[in-house]
Amino acid sequence: MTRQTGIASLWIRLTDLLARFPMPLILLMVRIGIAMVFWKSGLTKVVTTESGNWPLLPLQVTDGALSLFESEYTVPLLPHVLAAWLAAITELSMSALLVVGFASRFAAAALLGMTFVIQVFVYPGNWPDHLFWAGALALVLTRGAGPVSLDGLVRSRLIG
Repeated sequence: MTRQTGIASLWIRLTDLLARFPMPLILLMVRIGIAMVFWKSGLTKVVTTESGNWPLLPLQVTDGALSLFESEYTVPLLPHVLAAWLAAITELSMSALLVVGFASRFAAAALLGMTFVIQVFVYPGNWPDHLFWAGALALVLTRGAGPVSLDGLVRSRLIG
């Protein structure tokens, strides 16, 4: 075994230090970051308060969203009204689940499916964004929400 000196030694120490960054924090940041992408998109589809905050309940899809789903966001087999409603409900509900870390794998799978539909049928030219989204969602799908989540709390209670 050879002894590392100089830059090689510094590089190894630096990468070892970076490898200690807590994965629970990374998973939390990824969950919140990707959730905000879909949350903001969902908010553009629903009627909000005058200040532009929380959607009005009962949920109402905007005329603009319906128009976009009729002309630009065309997906096969679904009427545009149903597609607009499904998109808004999915984006808002799955984003909320990701942020709190509850049913996170399910939420990630649902948004990953939505990302696939957007990529194939709506904006095929935006593949760099969609690939980034898919990577973040795949991380949550395959690794879970981590201990800083409701899923983590439930898991810790079930295991011991």
